[in-house]
Amino acid sequence: MFTKVLVANRGEIAVRVLRTLEEMGVASVAVVSEADRDAPHAFAAGEVYCIGPAPAVESYLKTEAILEAARTSGCDAIHPGYGFLSENAAFAEACEAAGITFIGPPPEAIRIMGSKTRSREAMAAAGVPVVPGFQEPGAGDRALQAAAEEMGWPVLIKASAGGGGKGMRVVHRPQDFASAVRLARDEARAAFGDDTVYLERYLERPRHIEVQVFGDAAGNLFHLGERECSVQRRHQKILEESPSPAVDAGLRERMGRTAVEAARAVDYRNAGTVEFLLDTEGEFHFLEMNTRLQVEHPVTEMVYGVDLVAAQVLTAAGEPLPFDPGALRPRGHAIEARVYAEDPGAGFLPQTGRVLRLRHPARPGLRVDSGLAVGREVGTQYDPLLAKIIAWGESRDVATRKLRAALGDTLILGVGTNVDFLQDVLALPAWNEGRLHTGFLEEHLPAWGAGQVPPPEALALAAEASVAVDPRVLPRNGTGASTPWTRIGDWTPLGRR
Repeated sequence: MFTKVLVANRGEIAVRVLRTLEEMGVASVAVVSEADRDAPHAFAAGEVYCIGPAPAVESYLKTEAILEAARTSGCDAIHPGYGFLSENAAFAEACEAAGITFIGPPPEAIRIMGSKTRSREAMAAAGVPVVPGFQEPGAGDRALQAAAEEMGWPVLIKASAGGGGKGMRVVHRPQDFASAVRLARDEARAAFGDDTVYLERYLERPRHIEVQVFGDAAGNLFHLGERECSVQRRHQKILEESPSPAVDAGLRERMGRTAVEAARAVDYRNAGTVEFLLDTEGEFHFLEMNTRLQVEHPVTEMVYGVDLVAAQVLTAAGEPLPFDPGALRPRGHAIEARVYAEDPGAGFLPQTGRVLRLRHPARPGLRVDSGLAVGREVGTQYDPLLAKIIAWGESRDVATRKLRAALGDTLILGVGTNVDFLQDVLALPAWNEGRLHTGFLEEHLPAWGAGQVPPPEALALAAEASVAVDPRVLPRNGTGASTPWTRIGDWTPLGRR
C-alpha cells in the first residue's frame, strides 16, 4: 500500500478523496494555488504545497509543479480527481517516469478514449454500437457539409477533443451549417488547442445513460450498474441518479456487458465510465468513455455500498478489492444534485461572490460533498461547481422527496446558486414520472426565473449576513449607500429578536 498520496485537484472532489485516504490510514498531501491557500481541501490534508498563481494553467494544470510537490513531500502516488489533469495521458506518463504511481487507467487507454474520433473507431472495431456519423482525418468544411447533406438534418457537430459541451453545435438547416462549423472549430481550438470536428446523426429526445466500469489489479473487468444523466443544461449534467427509471434488468445486463467489452477493447484498468445515448426505440449507442472518476460517482457508491476511491487506490497499489464484484447487488435509489454558482434565470451564467453564511443539510440518507466554507471567495478562475447533495431512499420517490427537503435545508448566502432551480426541477410531474431526455430542461423550464425578484425577507437575511462580514454595507435611514440591499428600505436585522 502507498505511504503517501498527493491529490492533484481542488474543491469538493479533493476533499472527498482526502477523506477516503484518511479512512484508509494513508498520509495525504494537498496542492493549492495562491487563491486556495485557505480552501477546505488545504485543511483536509496532512501537508499542503502551494504550486502557483490562481490561474489553473499556472497551478493545477502545471505538471512539473505538481510532480515537484510530490517529490518534495515523498509521495509515492498521485490521485488526479476529475477535471484538470485527470484525463491527460502525458501527465500519467510523466508520473510513471518520475517513479510515482498515477491512480487511474493506463496512459494509452486515456489517449485512445480522449479522442472522440479514435474512440469511435476503437468501439466500432470492438462491435460496440456507435451513433452513425462522419469522421475523416483532415476533412474540410465542404466535405463536412456534403456528409451532413447525405446524413440528413438535423446533425450534430462535435469537437474530437471535446468535453463539457464545448465545440458542439446542433444544426437543423443546411444554410446554418457553415457558420456552425466555424463556431464549433473556434470554440474547440480555444478550449482544447485542436479544432478537429466530426459529425453525428442528431438523436431526438435521447436519454443519457452511463455505466460505471472497473478493472481491478488482477485484470478482472466488471460494471456497477448504470446512472441516468439526462437532465442537463448546456450539455452539462445537473441531476444524476441510479438506477435509471428507463432501464430494466434485461437492458441493464446488455448495457453493462457492452460497457465491459468497450473497456476491454482498450485494456482498461481502474475506474471509468462508458456513456451511451438511449434512443426512443430502446436502442443504445456509444457516446464516449470518461477515463476517470465521474462527478456523479456517489450515487453508485450509495446504491452498491462501495467506496470507489478506495477501490481506485487499492487497484493502483496492486492490492485486491475488499468486495466480491460478482456478489454486488444494487439496493434502493440515489439521486445527486449539483449545486453550482450560477443564475438559471440568466442562461446559467456563472456567479461570483464571498460566502457569507453556509448551512449544509444533515438528514438520514443524505451525503454532502462540498468544497465551500464561510469567507471563501467564489470567482471565475475555476469550475462553478460548489457542492453535491446526494439522497438515498428505498425508492425513487423517497429519494426525490429527501433530496427536495435537503435542498430546502441548504443555505448559501453571498453568491447566487441554482438551489431553487433544482427544487423546481424535482417538483415537475415529468421528473416524478421519469420522462427524461437530454432536452428536458428546455422543454419544461425554458424561461425559469425570468424577471423574478427575491422576496424582501430573503434580501433582509442576505443584508444581515453582509453586515456581519462588512458593516460598511449597512443601509442608512432606509436609503443606504450604493449596496445590493438598498431596495429593501427600512429593515430590522433578523435573529436578534
